[in-house]
Amino acid sequence: MKKITGILVLLAVLLLVSHPAWSQCAMCTAVADEAQANGSSAADGVNKGVLFLFVSPYLIVGTIGFLWWRARRRAQQEVTGLAA
Repeated sequence: MKKITGILVLLAVLLLVSHPAWSQCAMCTAVADEAQANGSSAADGVNKGVLFLFVSPYLIVGTIGFLWWRARRRAQQEVTGLAA
């Protein structure tokens, strides 16, 4: 239960501090702000692109880590099953 609570707290903290993830470099920010002021929705696309590029490496590493963990767990179960 403590592990789940810790994960939920970590997730909540990450969500609370994720607002700065909407920012870009100074040049991109200026162009996106100007485009948004003129009624263009290009700024939303830039923001979503930044978030996509931010999240993608974590998803890849998380998937590799999960597959590795599952393979180790299965191998350990096979060794334990053979010893019993």
